[in-house]
Amino acid sequence: MRSWNTPAAFVLAAALPLGCAGRAALDPTLGDEDAGADASVPPIEASPPPAAARADKLDLLLVVDNSRNLDAAQGLLVETLPYLLDRLTRPACVNGFGTIVSETESVDEPCPIGVRDFAPVTDIHIGVISTSIGGHGADICSPTSATFDPTANDRARLLSRAASGGAVPTWQNKGFLAWDPAQVMDPPGDADLGSFGAKLAEMVGGVGTKGCGYEAQLESIYRFLVDPEPYLDITVDGNKAVPSGVDDVLLQQRADFLRPDSLVAVLLLTDEDDCSTRDGGQYYVVNQAVGADGKPFRMPRARSVCAASPDDPCCVSCAQTTPAGCVPAESDPACATPAEPLEDPINLRCFDQKRRFGIDFLYPISRYVDGFGSKVVANRAGELVVNPLYEGGRPSELVFFAGILGVPWQDVAVDPKALATGVRPAMEIDWRLVLGDPETGEPPADPLMLPSIDPREGFHPLTGAPVAPPSASSALENPINGHERVIEGRDDLQYACIYPLRVPKACMGQPDCECAGVDAPTNPLCQNPDGSYGATQRFARAVPATRPLAVMKELGTQAVVASICADKVGSPAQPTFGYRPAVDVLLRSIRRRLASPDG
Repeated sequence: MRSWNTPAAFVLAAALPLGCAGRAALDPTLGDEDAGADASVPPIEASPPPAAARADKLDLLLVVDNSRNLDAAQGLLVETLPYLLDRLTRPACVNGFGTIVSETESVDEPCPIGVRDFAPVTDIHIGVISTSIGGHGADICSPTSATFDPTANDRARLLSRAASGGAVPTWQNKGFLAWDPAQVMDPPGDADLGSFGAKLAEMVGGVGTKGCGYEAQLESIYRFLVDPEPYLDITVDGNKAVPSGVDDVLLQQRADFLRPDSLVAVLLLTDEDDCSTRDGGQYYVVNQAVGADGKPFRMPRARSVCAASPDDPCCVSCAQTTPAGCVPAESDPACATPAEPLEDPINLRCFDQKRRFGIDFLYPISRYVDGFGSKVVANRAGELVVNPLYEGGRPSELVFFAGILGVPWQDVAVDPKALATGVRPAMEIDWRLVLGDPETGEPPADPLMLPSIDPREGFHPLTGAPVAPPSASSALENPINGHERVIEGRDDLQYACIYPLRVPKACMGQPDCECAGVDAPTNPLCQNPDGSYGATQRFARAVPATRPLAVMKELGTQAVVASICADKVGSPAQPTFGYRPAVDVLLRSIRRRLASPDG
């Protein structure tokens, strides 16, 4: 999550109920609902899929994190887009593993070595959405906040705002671009790849970096592609958030964008973990900054048992009714006093919620696994209906979820010391390395993938590099994440990985910068070549993307994982520049699902 400016105090229209010690009294059923209604790269497949599982159309949704300090990653994505479009429209010559072995100026020329990867894709829809969908009823990321920017609630609708200002012209003003070199659409789409790419670059750059710091990466995707009844508004009534209306604009955009016979690929760019807060009830309070009295709102603490056993039936909030057989709140020392500011920084409200607050305020990952893979999902009333993503009979083999995320590229590369060898398909990733085992509580084998406020210790299991302490004399003492840091306000997480900025960024007076705060003296992003620290940011960073990765693990062959921490940032022609490795593994994953080059 991002650092926040403190919003102006205001009084809630329906004030949060206060219990003893100024705590909010929370619904005892919070967390109980079933929200499920909610020398070569290894081969992707041993044998070709059935002919029916191929598509000659592509619907590509780019999901771009628009919270602060994403400018470097967005810029690298923009510079990678020409490579993506070129590979789709002028497929390379590959070997049986999908590895590029030669190229030709024209797709009409025979491959000197290897075979054409797939038939040129001549029918593409490309749309862009952000990760900001508002405050779910709370003040943060809503107009009631004095610091609100309209881009903090993009409603999961398609975006066509331009980086240079104004709006990008889209196909039939429907919010997305259409690649149509044969000019067979009615009306025709874009036929000039340069112009098409330039418009897409403007759209990605136009997403901006003033969005909501509580990034709802997974729910934004679900709302646009899957939600049968995406709400139009959400208001607080009687201390509970109530979604209302149906967003007909979004539904029309979805209907125009998705074709029933297309391959659907979602490409997510984010440097944070997912913070998809459940809509409805009192879940919104976790996003609340100011209480009814105009003072900072503090989350009620969790019961003592939560510290060691967050899955224990007695692990609930101090503001909830005590479950039968559990220690009463008035006898629990954890509930004796309100949380202190260092215990409840607003920037970390989405971190380790069950242990810290006794309630998991986020949608379970099963909601998104079902959204990508199930033929039916629940509507707002809990009734099972056809998943809009699968209307028309699209097979799940034609749906992919790709992420450029907070995970070291060393953890997902074929060779952890050479990204040029390629990125592993999801089925060959060592998930215990990046996620551990949630069932047993086993932490990730890679200590850099352990979400933590405090400095971590250990060695990277693949490279042998030790986790470097905050006292490290070099910004890259650990070649993956630099080094640990002392987080004075306990309001951020240690980094999974970092990567250099092409142009260092002076932080004086710049809100989108990591080196203007009290943590700068031990932050590797702010460390100069001589080992000193300053107010110039020299690196970008990412924290562990635990929730998106958990979804991808469950999706298996439908998932594609890559790192946001780029190996090279110099020239777009470098094989491992920016997010070229992500494009390569995505295309190796979908190559046998696109139309065959043999017709």
